[in-house]
Amino acid sequence: MVILFELALTFYFAATVVGIVELFRSSKATETFMLLLTGSGFILHTLSILSRSFEAGHLPVTNMHEATSFFSWCIVLLFFYIEYRYRVGLLGSFIMPVVFLIMLSSSVLPREITPMNPILRSYWLWVHTTLAFLGDASFAMAAGIGLMYLVQEHFVKKKHLGSLFHRLPSLQMLDEINYRLISLGFPLLTLAIITGALWAESALGSYWRWDPKEVWSLITWFIYVFVLHARLRQGWRGRKAAILSLVGFAAVLFTFFGVNLLLKGYHAFVK
Repeated sequence: MVILFELALTFYFAATVVGIVELFRSSKATETFMLLLTGSGFILHTLSILSRSFEAGHLPVTNMHEATSFFSWCIVLLFFYIEYRYRVGLLGSFIMPVVFLIMLSSSVLPREITPMNPILRSYWLWVHTTLAFLGDASFAMAAGIGLMYLVQEHFVKKKHLGSLFHRLPSLQMLDEINYRLISLGFPLLTLAIITGALWAESALGSYWRWDPKEVWSLITWFIYVFVLHARLRQGWRGRKAAILSLVGFAAVLFTFFGVNLLLKGYHAFVK
């Protein structure tokens, strides 16, 4: 199980390096190699999660090591979907460094399998956490696309239309994918909050207890409400939408890492 995780981390690191090289010297061979490395890492990562799930007897998302590992797995899953659906050039160069850093943080966190907290023994565990992680992964992808948009816009404004400009997707395409990803992540986050409330009521007798994770999840939800409202009602597209997607993902990261590591609450089982 440990070796599978370490191998996945190694393949993600290699994919990150190749992705960075691809920014400066791209070819069909480097693109294919990067996808092959990422795919190999994803298969090993999947086997690692399944192995740990079998050993633990439950979905492995009950501590910080498991949660960060599953988060990065969800990002790679969405990466392959977007790559298949839109064929976004250089997407891996922007996404795989994020995946690798999240996996690296997972690798330094305590890995021992401990008995599950009784509060987690519910079918809501896999429903709530899967929705939450897929939503967060959508926002991570949107942030990566937003960063690509800002880079491409920089080339357009400076009229520096070099090789990287020609290998990046058009501003219109990046803006559209950014919107679609946020439109995917927002209902997933909404359902995650709703199922979390239902889970809390069945386990603790209250739908909402103002736990730090609940509060920051709600703050993140309102940020993305604003992002969608600004786009649909105020016409905030392009650069503004790209920047907002980065702001929203910053809130996601704080809710995921900052709240779990710095603040106390009944979600503190994720540690």
